[in-house]
Amino acid sequence: MNDTEQLLAAAAETTRSAEHPLPAPLRDEDVRRAEAALGFPLPPLLAALYTRIANGGFGPAYGLMPLIGERAPGGEESAVAQYLAHRRDATEEGGWPWPEGVLPICSLGCGMYSCVDCRSEHTAVLLFEPNVGEPEHAWYVDRPGLAEWLRDWLDGTAWHCEDSEDEGEDLAPWPDFGGRT
Repeated sequence: MNDTEQLLAAAAETTRSAEHPLPAPLRDEDVRRAEAALGFPLPPLLAALYTRIANGGFGPAYGLMPLIGERAPGGEESAVAQYLAHRRDATEEGGWPWPEGVLPICSLGCGMYSCVDCRSEHTAVLLFEPNVGEPEHAWYVDRPGLAEWLRDWLDGTAWHCEDSEDEGEDLAPWPDFGGRT
């Protein structure tokens, strides 16, 4: 079993003890429809989370948002709807620019999101933290890859996990923000 399969199996096992029923996994056609709306492909690991485990509802903080379809239990819109709205809002006067290819996947509360850079080689996970007040200072590299982000959630060491001693204070600014908006 390769690393990706081990991560998917561990995530599936963790979700079996979820407090609430999870949505059904998506079909491959649903992912293709989401990718068409987004205008870019999803990283294979992210697509597998949605097609093999559930259409959101599991993961750190408030859990992964649904990729498409209904709102999350916490009221969050789907990741696709959020991405499209952020990109649209960026074109309005006073709107904050949202980087191309950066998909919000998980609400962390207080307007913060974990986002996957679908254009980066290793699918970096970024923290969007708008409470700093300046768009160019709102983006940080949370983890260099989605696999690492998942591992850290599964073992409870991610800064946003309840029992973690890491508070995320030393996250590096995302250097690609200016070139992607």
